[in-house]
Amino acid sequence: MKNALITGTSLLGALAAQAQGQPMNNGEKPLNIVYIMCDDHSYQTISCYGSTMNHTPNIDRVAQRGVRFTNSFVANSLSGPSRACMLTGKHSHANGFTDNTKSFDGSQQTFPKLLRAAGYQTAMIGKWHLVSLPTGFDYYDILTGQGDYYNPTFIRNGEELQRHGYATNITTDLALNWLDTQRDPQKPFCLFIHHKAPHRTWMPDLQDLELFSDSTYKLPDNFFDDYSGRRAAQEQRMSIDKDMDIVYDLKMADRDSTIHGHDKGLESVGYYYYRRRMDSAQQAAWDKHYDPIIENFKKANLSGKALVEWKFQQYMRDYLRVIHSVDRNVGRVLDYLEANGLMDNTLIVYTSDQGFYMGEHGWFDKRFMYEESFRTPLIMALPGGKVGTSDVMIQNIDYAPTFLEAAGVKVPQDIQGESVLSELTGADKGKAKRSSKRNLYYHYYEYPDEHRVNRHFGIRTPRYSLMRFYGDVNQWELYDLKRDPENMHNIYDDPKQKSLIKKLKKELSKLQEQYDDPIRKQITD
Repeated sequence: MKNALITGTSLLGALAAQAQGQPMNNGEKPLNIVYIMCDDHSYQTISCYGSTMNHTPNIDRVAQRGVRFTNSFVANSLSGPSRACMLTGKHSHANGFTDNTKSFDGSQQTFPKLLRAAGYQTAMIGKWHLVSLPTGFDYYDILTGQGDYYNPTFIRNGEELQRHGYATNITTDLALNWLDTQRDPQKPFCLFIHHKAPHRTWMPDLQDLELFSDSTYKLPDNFFDDYSGRRAAQEQRMSIDKDMDIVYDLKMADRDSTIHGHDKGLESVGYYYYRRRMDSAQQAAWDKHYDPIIENFKKANLSGKALVEWKFQQYMRDYLRVIHSVDRNVGRVLDYLEANGLMDNTLIVYTSDQGFYMGEHGWFDKRFMYEESFRTPLIMALPGGKVGTSDVMIQNIDYAPTFLEAAGVKVPQDIQGESVLSELTGADKGKAKRSSKRNLYYHYYEYPDEHRVNRHFGIRTPRYSLMRFYGDVNQWELYDLKRDPENMHNIYDDPKQKSLIKKLKKELSKLQEQYDDPIRKQITD
């Protein structure tokens, strides 16, 4: 393979040489890439990001070896579109996958294809969620659609088959099996390990059902947000109070079907909805945990504020149980890499396809350009590289060029993201370039599907967030993130902000022109 990277101090020297346009020497151990991505994992529930709700020791292990990005964002906070941005290094309008009603065009350029052409083995295991089948991979073993937590169906290189067990464990099993028995140890590899977890409906591994049962979680300060001055926030349908379903989301379905949630389509399914894919032993363990909770819930007969606060606690316990399983399986991957001598030449990445609301604004889900869903955790550990944090502004369109540069593969000019490899190596070169790209562009499209979050685009600077909702809601919103990090006070109509707004709109227009987003020709201020 051309331009393969070598390990330790030689690795950093090779990277420095490449940055100066000099060829790198082929080494005995070219750089591998293990890319672990979850679905809807909030940075608020990772201990190295400061979580006090839970502890994630294995994800923290990655951070202890590398760089934790503190200003990491997505380009479109929705599962399929986010994955397409990551694969292509391009915004949604450029890769064609703007929302989950689309099908990913597998004929287009992706970074796994470029790595494969350079001699890498590529494997995609776990959640794909791009409708079309994967291309550019030597091996794929993907969940169908959203995937199921228990006894899920996979598609292995075109063959559909059901596997017994819990999805997070199975995905890790398949990844380790590929590493151990199917790859060519003489070639570098890029392995995607994509977990369904912790996607709604947050079904825990059976061994974790009793975790956090005695825990009580503090309500976010803005849990009872009244959405003043934010019409799009008023019209969403993702509130824990009104939209989190007692049956579908929180599993409060009894055998007599006396409990009914918001989702009328589940009333005929009721008690059996969650058990439909479980065997008898799994059902018994599930019922042993949830039956007492259901009976206590019925006896309590909660309503109003007491009910919504109970829903929040139940949501948090199930979500954090699912995260506990993710963390345990990250540990399994790290242990394998250590035991097999792969740590010293493998770039390890941990991230999520977007952020998620842990009750902030009274919500669950994502989609908005507001901080909790726009931000995403991102940790990258490069062998022999920097250890610490980075505050550069980074988006998931930047992953592809970063991985390509790390592998010594030329980054095509049509990729819209920019490499942040210098943040991993600690090299000074490239910082000036990165500092000039301080503004990020966002565009969300999927409306009115499911949660009724209106279409919007916007610009995020280190201090300000300006967004434009369009369609049914036609409104600008502006936030000073230094004074208002929770996006509570829309100051767009403040006369004192006219000069700032003019400047931000000019910068927003530049980004839309830079990325050639057609919306700039359709919507003018």
